[in-house]
Amino acid sequence: MSLTVCLNANTLAYPTGGGHRWVYLNWALGLQSLGCKVIWMEGVLPSWGAPRIEELKNILREQIAPYGFGQSISLYSFFEDKLPAEMLGDCISLESAAAQSDLLLEIAYGSRAAVVKQFKRSALLDIDPGILQLWLSTKQIEIARHDVYFTIGETVGQPNSLIPDSGLQWNYLPPSVFLDAWPVRPPIAGAPFTTVSQWQSQDWIVHGTDSFSNQKRNGFEPYLDLPSKVSAKLELALGLGLPEDGEAERQRIISKGWSVRHADQATPTPTAYQEFIAASAGEFSCCKPSCVKLQNAWISDRTICYLATGRPAVVEYTGKSRYLPDAAGLFRFSDMDQAVSALETIQRDYEKQSRLSRQLVEEFFSAKVNAKKLLEIAMK
Repeated sequence: MSLTVCLNANTLAYPTGGGHRWVYLNWALGLQSLGCKVIWMEGVLPSWGAPRIEELKNILREQIAPYGFGQSISLYSFFEDKLPAEMLGDCISLESAAAQSDLLLEIAYGSRAAVVKQFKRSALLDIDPGILQLWLSTKQIEIARHDVYFTIGETVGQPNSLIPDSGLQWNYLPPSVFLDAWPVRPPIAGAPFTTVSQWQSQDWIVHGTDSFSNQKRNGFEPYLDLPSKVSAKLELALGLGLPEDGEAERQRIISKGWSVRHADQATPTPTAYQEFIAASAGEFSCCKPSCVKLQNAWISDRTICYLATGRPAVVEYTGKSRYLPDAAGLFRFSDMDQAVSALETIQRDYEKQSRLSRQLVEEFFSAKVNAKKLLEIAMK
């Protein structure tokens, strides 16, 4: 498929987020496997200054070069019409990227209309289902007009959904993992169940008359006593915020029986992220409160990387799904007893659950298959 796709990512300002980069890498690799040329585009703030932008660009290039994208980086300014030459450096300009591209795949969804309209066609991919639609419906953010809209939230735009469609037609696509880059890895005896997360944030959600904090910390709070109820080891790699607040919170979590690592140290690069997952028995994770309250039937891009590696996952239930299992490789829990039972089931027959994990991603989450679906709809 001889198309050029400009993938607008949002990773430059988070250079130690190896897992975050994989959200975009999996889609880029899926497109590349179909024969597409992929331009990796990132927005910058000129106020960062040329030296900082150069530093961030070099980190990005080093991390995505092994996958074939190191020489195809484009930079643009978030707020100004044109990025100064000293900040663009050897990267592709916005104008050149637009002229070369058949499609802009907007996953950052922060581009101004002046940016989007330079491309022949554009598609937005929503990776924050429910939250994005609420932001749009309450005018907290505005997005440029696109030719087509995708979401990884299974219930977005569906009848009786708790999520407003914001007047847009949403096409559902599962989150995706490029299977060739995520082979099954042999298990390690005694490995912990793990996850990676930003723990605290200022994220508040307003939904009708309801208003609530949407930080991951709130999602985990009802399950912090889990280590005392299971034989499995449990470990969290967390971004804990400011050091003065983070250390006290880290000690509180440790006192409950969890092992805690700093996410920036555990998974600073895409390769380190893969090794972290491979060194795990599986994933245990709660989700942000919005996913439970809005019942978006969401599954994390992180979780499917665990599943692809043959690591079973125990994650919080986010609503009725047409295809997500509740207890087969992937376990979805709604209370403490279900979480305990899921971990015990996996430990009793790990080999079977590992096999089911991989089968699930092969059936539903292949980046090559889903990228083809995306292009078929976006290029109509």
